[in-house]
Amino acid sequence: MTHAWVGGGAGESTGVIKPNRLDYYAGGLVMLLGIGAAYTGSGYEMGSLTRMGPGFFPTALGVLLAFVGVLIAGSASFGEADEVHATSTPPDWRGWICIIAGALLFVLFASHGGLLLATFSCVFVAAMGDRTNTWKQAALLAAGVTVFGIVVFAYGLRVQIPIVGF
Repeated sequence: MTHAWVGGGAGESTGVIKPNRLDYYAGGLVMLLGIGAAYTGSGYEMGSLTRMGPGFFPTALGVLLAFVGVLIAGSASFGEADEVHATSTPPDWRGWICIIAGALLFVLFASHGGLLLATFSCVFVAAMGDRTNTWKQAALLAAGVTVFGIVVFAYGLRVQIPIVGF
């Protein structure tokens, strides 16, 4: 939570903490996303707790997301002032690009290369977004997540993506 300290002039302090508007905007955005998901999900059959329909899960998550948005916006007025502001550091473009590229590679390779190649490439490229990771660490992480993903999704849940698609 980011706050700006509002004090008096020439060393004098009023002790008032003024919340940053970004917290309100973030809470409002999360709330709007939740309301949108709940509204969209309510257009499908809801079912019951024992026989959930296709609209039950998105509606329930949308309501929870809207509630979290209200909590974020409401908590913007409370708490202690942060010394570090979100605008004080530039965004890490390498991380953003690697995460987005990893997701795009998964989409591409899942339909053409199979679950093994899609998972490995997604995790490897996303892990390279962290400047502290080496190629070897990213490859080991990707290999471990790939093995786990194949066991869980291909054999356990029987997801309809072939393990090797070529």
